[in-house]
Amino acid sequence: MTTTASQTAVPDGFKPVLFANNPFLEQVGPLFGRLDGKDFVLGFRVETRHCNPGGTCHGGMLMTLADMLLILGTNVQTEVHRYMTTVSATVDFLAPAPAGSWLEGRVQVLRTTRSLIFVQGTLALDGAAVMRTSGILKPVGESDPRFARRRIDPPTGHG
Repeated sequence: MTTTASQTAVPDGFKPVLFANNPFLEQVGPLFGRLDGKDFVLGFRVETRHCNPGGTCHGGMLMTLADMLLILGTNVQTEVHRYMTTVSATVDFLAPAPAGSWLEGRVQVLRTTRSLIFVQGTLALDGAAVMRTSGILKPVGESDPRFARRRIDPPTGHG
């Protein structure tokens, strides 16, 4: 299969998501993000290395994307800016995402309590949902700028 420029290009407005020392995500990424108002949009290009023998994005990769979508989107939308652990996550696989596909994910924070955040999201291909996810997240530790919007919207200029 020949890869075309449209199958590797990153759409306008998306920037690489910055992670501090995360060897796992360095192996499966890159992940991209953009801000849409106060909302975070996760972007991901499915490469052959992310696929199962059928040529579509592997369910394990989609689970990883679901986890990152919930955590990144929740941090941006709630402005909690803390490390988050996943207490529970469910995923429904709705349609295949072939190699070369550009996936975009969005989240909706449903409820925030003193110790837990309930959230749901979707990953879509050309506007059609390929995966639905929901989860319960637990913020851990103190507020930390490494988990703020600057992961996808770093400050410009020097200093």
